[in-house]
Amino acid sequence: MSLVVTGATGRLGRLVVEALLERGVTPTEIVATGRDIQKIKDLADRGVTVRRADFDEPDGLAAAFAGGDKLLLVSTSTVGRRLAGHRAAIDAARAAGFSLVAYTSITHADTADMRLAAEHRETERYLRDSGTPFTFLRNSWYLENYTSGLSGYLEHGSVAGSAGDGRVSAAALADYAQAAAAVLTTEGHAGAVYELGGDEAFTLAELAARLSTASGREIVYNDMPVQRFAELLTSVGLPKDYAEVLADADLGLGRGELFTDSGDLGRLIGRPTTTLSDAITSALGQS
Repeated sequence: MSLVVTGATGRLGRLVVEALLERGVTPTEIVATGRDIQKIKDLADRGVTVRRADFDEPDGLAAAFAGGDKLLLVSTSTVGRRLAGHRAAIDAARAAGFSLVAYTSITHADTADMRLAAEHRETERYLRDSGTPFTFLRNSWYLENYTSGLSGYLEHGSVAGSAGDGRVSAAALADYAQAAAAVLTTEGHAGAVYELGGDEAFTLAELAARLSTASGREIVYNDMPVQRFAELLTSVGLPKDYAEVLADADLGLGRGELFTDSGDLGRLIGRPTTTLSDAITSALGQS
């Protein structure tokens, strides 16, 4: 059995490879792929097979996927240009005869109105129609989306957003990675659609309150019109298009599109998910 992981040079893909190794998968049975394989040279040094794969260069995917049995297709980060690359990877997986392709999607991809969901929805449809056995890993937000902004929250005394009182089922990257590893290493997941998120959902006002408690400093939630939030994100260095997509995702959060109480994530990893409080405490300790 050979397990192929795309995007292993990114945060989630790398953690999936580490989770597979933790589960006892022999390094030579793991194929870690990415655009810049120098970033994962250390995995090769540990015995993992490392291959270059660029979805924008589909002719090279056959070699990258050769000999694989199951594939984790980690969605790319190029919002607005994802679908063509995802289709190329799915075509290559079908040609390679994979017994399963697991795809990292987004919560409620089939019904969500946020702009981020559109390419995920089309990718799911294309994979389903390809005839290759599939599993959809519909991930909610990452806790790291919030803890990475810790210094800014502390500096300004506020968390900004456009989510109103919507609740987000954010979970740690490592939790999502372990769920993907579980799907790749156990049976019975073909055709499954997992809505993945943390056990404890929270509003952004509750996030601010937890930050206040953990840091000992007053932090409030500043809810603002979506265009103003997009402008704020642009002012701190995000590209305009990406800032607008993230601000639109906050509206989706407010509509419940990043909330799930399915319990799928905890069941897949066999333990409670990482809590918001623990993630904040860890981030404060590293700051």
